[in-house]
Amino acid sequence: MTVEFGLDTFGDVTWDSGKRLLPQREVLRHVVEEAVLADEVGVDVIGLGEHHRDDFAISAPEILLAAIGARTSRIRLGTAVTVLGSDDPVRLFQRFSTLDAISGGRAEVTLGRGSFTESFPLFGFDMADYHALFEEKLDLFARLIRQEEVTWSGTTRAPLERQRVWPPLGEQGLRSWIGVGGSPESVVRAVRYRMPMILAIIGGSARRFLPFVDLYRRASDQAGLAPMPLGVHSPGHVAPTDEQARDEAFPAYKALHDRIGSERGWPSLRREDFLREVEHGSMYVGAPETVARRIADTVGALDLARFQLKYSMGPLDHGALMRSIELYGRQVLPMVRDMLARG
Repeated sequence: MTVEFGLDTFGDVTWDSGKRLLPQREVLRHVVEEAVLADEVGVDVIGLGEHHRDDFAISAPEILLAAIGARTSRIRLGTAVTVLGSDDPVRLFQRFSTLDAISGGRAEVTLGRGSFTESFPLFGFDMADYHALFEEKLDLFARLIRQEEVTWSGTTRAPLERQRVWPPLGEQGLRSWIGVGGSPESVVRAVRYRMPMILAIIGGSARRFLPFVDLYRRASDQAGLAPMPLGVHSPGHVAPTDEQARDEAFPAYKALHDRIGSERGWPSLRREDFLREVEHGSMYVGAPETVARRIADTVGALDLARFQLKYSMGPLDHGALMRSIELYGRQVLPMVRDMLARG
């Protein structure tokens, strides 16, 4: 089995050399540069996460992906994730069919409910409809990517009657994933809509998610489906040594964690808790060989078809991110592939 390796970012707003936060406009330009480097060093896919906050710069990932597509030749262009419940499936289809056309068939999308909900009031949606919005819009989007003419009705948008939507997709269609945070209902939903699943593992050992992997496989088998790919999204940072990687990542990740934690009632992140995640949990932080061994272990344990490292680490600076991308592509990935080949 060929395993794909990707990099994800939310466009985390980064520090400059004086630990001052950069303007979002500059961060967006940096994201394009980072993706171009990822293409050059052999990364398979770049995923951009949609947010509508001051600490993450990417609110319109497809526009950024188009800019990346114009400067790259092979890397796949995806999201991590698109918040479907606050979007319109028809417009979303049009944006991605357009991106797919101009990039030569490299577009893909990962759909999710989103762990941040700021887009719902921003775009005029009632949070009381959170679950219904995602379910209905996923049903419509699944039809749009598979049918030339769509007839659909629901409670969350106007109905469609034998509607064609332009521009159409190419013969290969649009690779569409569902991002899952770890509920059994979400796993079964991915199978029901025949979309491969990406597990967001952002806390604890990847092996804790083996029951969800087993459910995914069993549900696919019971539905009479061929085994579908499975991916994982987890955070990490690569530096020349383990010590340097940890020293760079901790203050930046703590700033990110504590900012979000202040909104959600989390305690402040302690270094010992951070190191526990690095050594035994969901954070892939270290020198190239350290990170490679951790990734190979996760890929093997969960039988993954894709691993995506969320390389942006809160306000960690652009220079450190570029070096991390370089090491990931040129050193980590060849080692992972060799480890997997040797079994």
